[in-house]
Amino acid sequence: MAKLLIKSDGFRSKIIELNLGVNRFGRVPGNDFQIEHPTISAKHCEIVLGDGELIVRDCGSTNGTFVDGEPIGQARLSAGQILRLGDVELLVESTDVKIAIPKFETVRPVAPPIVLTDGSLVCPRHKHATVTHQCTHCREVMCDECVHRLRRRGGKLLKLCPVCSHKVESITGEKKKKKSFLGFLQRTVKMPFLRGSKEDE
Repeated sequence: MAKLLIKSDGFRSKIIELNLGVNRFGRVPGNDFQIEHPTISAKHCEIVLGDGELIVRDCGSTNGTFVDGEPIGQARLSAGQILRLGDVELLVESTDVKIAIPKFETVRPVAPPIVLTDGSLVCPRHKHATVTHQCTHCREVMCDECVHRLRRRGGKLLKLCPVCSHKVESITGEKKKKKSFLGFLQRTVKMPFLRGSKEDE
């Protein structure tokens, strides 16, 4: 993140790391960065960090705000420039902005599934249901309600894990429905003569 180094005596080369957005500087505690010095006003200036730039604005200070010796009302800061608030000099070390995106981990049930007397497991997410599937990747167990289903056009139904989105498999020995010959005929053969016979009656 953007940094300022206080060069004036008595501050022991203190480094100020700016925050994203508005950073208020002044002599009193209400500011984001308090610099106790008689030449700095109670609310001296503000530095805005964002949109790839660093902007300093004077807040009507008594002794002024200067960039490389020039008095300013508002100015853009670059690395290597000297910012002076009253008699206090600060070196602009960097104007970098780093925005870190936090990583979110999927919260998984801590407790193991409960085993019933018949040997079946209670789903960790749905206490009213028993476990029917297990993930082939993370080995998470789940009930039928937990399983995410995705059907691809022209393809088979995919059953996916709600935790890692990998394939799940049945652990209860699901029985496939038997396809009857009559059902096969109904789907493949049209029988217009049946419709015609009804109309004749």
